[in-house]
Amino acid sequence: MSVDAATTRRIARLARIEVPESEIAGLQGEINGILGFVEQLNEVNIDGVEPMTSVTPMVLKMRDDIVTDGEKAAKVTANAPQSEDHYFLVPKVVE
Repeated sequence: MSVDAATTRRIARLARIEVPESEIAGLQGEINGILGFVEQLNEVNIDGVEPMTSVTPMVLKMRDDIVTDGEKAAKVTANAPQSEDHYFLVPKVVE
């Protein structure tokens, strides 16, 4: 796959990058180089390769997914300078 000058201009516009007309050809070459590299990656045989979440094998800590209602609103707002009905009161900054 390769891109033409019109597609390069569209990519630049979508990325909100102002590219002078004199640099379109250079940017087009760079984009085509990137796409060529991606096409090379498609040639790699990945049969039997497990997906990775990290470069080092590790087990993530798991916890039980238990639904609770919290019941800690009073503790959460206990140190607040001002609170009312378990909500923080803050000064009005926008009029």
